[in-house]
Amino acid sequence: MSSEKLRNFVKERRKMLGMTQLELSERSGTGLRFIRELEQGKSTLRLDKINQVLALFGHEMAPVQIERGDK
Repeated sequence: MSSEKLRNFVKERRKMLGMTQLELSERSGTGLRFIRELEQGKSTLRLDKINQVLALFGHEMAPVQIERGDK
């Protein structure tokens, strides 16, 4: 998932549930700064913290193997 898709997903879900960024950070156990950076599409965020947020929405991210033709 691209950082833009991720940011839109989190922002839309948060708003759908009527939560502020601060409430999302508190409920997910992350910092407000992290939530802001996530919703701004920062590309260098920790996967474990992303999953803490996504868990509130019943989702998670994980590495996906890519098939390459140069083996």
